[in-house]
Amino acid sequence: MKDSIRKVYYPLKDYLLICLGTAMYGFGFNGFILSNQVVTGGLSGIGALIFFATGIPVSTSYFVINLLLLAIAFKVLGLKFLLKTIFGVVALSFWFWFFEQLLDGKPIMESGEVFMSIIIGALICGTGMGLVFSAGGSTGGTDIIAAIINKYKHVSIGAGMVLLDLVIVSCSYFIFQNVDKIVLGFVEMGINSYMLDRILNANTQSVQFLIFSRKYDEIVERIIKDLGRGCTILNGEGGYSHKPMKVIVLIAKRRESVTIFRLIKSVDTQAFISQSVVRGVYGEGFDPIKA
Repeated sequence: MKDSIRKVYYPLKDYLLICLGTAMYGFGFNGFILSNQVVTGGLSGIGALIFFATGIPVSTSYFVINLLLLAIAFKVLGLKFLLKTIFGVVALSFWFWFFEQLLDGKPIMESGEVFMSIIIGALICGTGMGLVFSAGGSTGGTDIIAAIINKYKHVSIGAGMVLLDLVIVSCSYFIFQNVDKIVLGFVEMGINSYMLDRILNANTQSVQFLIFSRKYDEIVERIIKDLGRGCTILNGEGGYSHKPMKVIVLIAKRRESVTIFRLIKSVDTQAFISQSVVRGVYGEGFDPIKA
């Protein structure tokens, strides 16, 4: 793929994934969760609390609160993250509004199967969020806070969101005085986070790459310049040809895998790459060394 086409293809693909992910979340949230008067985590959960307390639509409160959080995203996570976050916030606000109008607050399943509705809604919402994060985007809200935690504390995005969501879901008791709805909120939260982590494969936070390429020097330069990561060059020898060769060893975060593959492919389409899961990486740029 030519560089000019690649520069358009990958960003377009990311934004389409963000659009699809936010559409899934908006549908799952309005059709299966909010319509059954269950409060979820995240800023959408805060929006639900505001909606049940005041009648202000979730799409409105969600968008307004995010205006403040976007300023934090720009300062901490950078302009590139912010651009996709703005798109994600606008897209999800639109889908919230769209399904509010389309469904008119009525649940998709009207047979009284509230528990099943919550499970289905959580599966849809978690998958949607996974697509958004896999494209390097965010829907704003507590996603921003979770992403910051993930950046500095090496806590998975799903785990970070769980900690934040506990408080939000528990607050629903002050509106409904109903423990059952809190339990349903926790069920939704757990399934949502599980699906998010499954999509991102966040249980394996770090991966190791062995890169075999004749253009190893160009790849190393790009890794250092574009990713800001170090790597190691090993001297190897072909088992059949007995010719000397260079092997690049790179350890990176799981979320950087797509970027690394794109980077290598842009330099050498004939490169041979081995990717493996690393169960613990300690040192600079990763987890602190444990005593």
